Amino acid sequence: MSAAELARLQFAATTGIHWLFVILTMGLVPLVAFMHTRAAYSRDPAKRAVRERMTRFWGQLYVINYAVGIVTGIVMEFQFGLSWSGLSKFAGNVFGAPLALETLIAFFAESTFLGMWIFGWGRLRRGVHVTLIWLVALTAYASGYWILVANGFMQHPVGYEVRDGVAYLTDFTALLTNSMSLTALAHLSLGALTTGGVLVAGFSAWHFARGTQETELFRGSLRIGVWVSMVASFFVVVLGELQKPVIEDTQPMKHALIEGGDVAAVQARMAETYGPGDYVPWQDWVRVSMDVMSVLGNTVSTITFVAVFLLWKDRLVKWRPMAYLMTAMIPLPFIASIGGWIVREIGRQPWIIYGELTVEDALSHVGRTSLVVSCAVFVTVFVALAVVNWTLITRFARRGPDATQLGAAEPPAPADKQVVHAY
Repeated sequence: MSAAELARLQFAATTGIHWLFVILTMGLVPLVAFMHTRAAYSRDPAKRAVRERMTRFWGQLYVINYAVGIVTGIVMEFQFGLSWSGLSKFAGNVFGAPLALETLIAFFAESTFLGMWIFGWGRLRRGVHVTLIWLVALTAYASGYWILVANGFMQHPVGYEVRDGVAYLTDFTALLTNSMSLTALAHLSLGALTTGGVLVAGFSAWHFARGTQETELFRGSLRIGVWVSMVASFFVVVLGELQKPVIEDTQPMKHALIEGGDVAAVQARMAETYGPGDYVPWQDWVRVSMDVMSVLGNTVSTITFVAVFLLWKDRLVKWRPMAYLMTAMIPLPFIASIGGWIVREIGRQPWIIYGELTVEDALSHVGRTSLVVSCAVFVTVFVALAVVNWTLITRFARRGPDATQLGAAEPPAPADKQVVHAY
């Protein structure tokens, strides 16, 4: 493999693994916030107790994913300086600000609000505590927006000018309202909600199939998960179709590959515009990834649509094969989202910034041996973190609400350490 291929493999693997954390974080936190709101404002003490345990159970899975995901996010950003210094040199003045804002929001604001929510159980007023988890959700989506602003510039550069071989930002509003960022944000948000809903529904159905005694808790969770994933998966397919005109206007080669257009004609036009070269990306990767995303997206949408009707009189969980099918469906949104990411990134090759900077020009002057070692280390670390994350999530999900530590009351101090006051 060449140095460029090694650098691309490293970034693709680490970004793809990090993406699995991001989509679950964004998909699960609104559901946890909704559960907490219902719990906090339930008038019936019995329902309040069940809904609070529900919030703590799913909240703990969210916290595990968030904590490990933060580590992958910090490590991933080192690659901009290690392998892609040409990108930073050319466009750092443009997308440096969005990346900095994303860092401030994700690693400071979001983490602060989440920390206060975690340690606020039994210590904060009800309204303040609920507000904190909604702020976590808001900052999670704000973080995703700023990342897509930076990525949208790479997909469709706007609001800039090039002076002495360096891009400078000239129109911040154009950067913020880039069509390649906004349509992707809508598609991403719905895909994340689908992922979160399928995970909640899948684990809940598994507990029912195993004969859980926590019927009220998992019945409520199952209904939330099925309804959210059904609605979100329907609209994520619709938003996917609405992105095609934007892609046709900004990246004609990608559109030709997706729609089966005249690739040779687009290649000729791009060679005339940008000079001689091969402007056709890996066609099989784009087509197969698009098909995988479409098939899995429609599969999830169909199954969850049927599952909504089976919620009536608990038919969904009384029929055990269907309950296990809901559990088996958990990986599908993750695989579909990776397929979408591959289409978005590979489809614009050979550009790293479309029409301005190629992948080869963005590559750092690093030896092949260094890249082999770097690629092996990065991929190994990220795979290990993903295994740890899903091992912990699966373990706590299987144990059920009784093993939940988030928000648990502190045990009383031992008798020999209690202070006795004499009056």
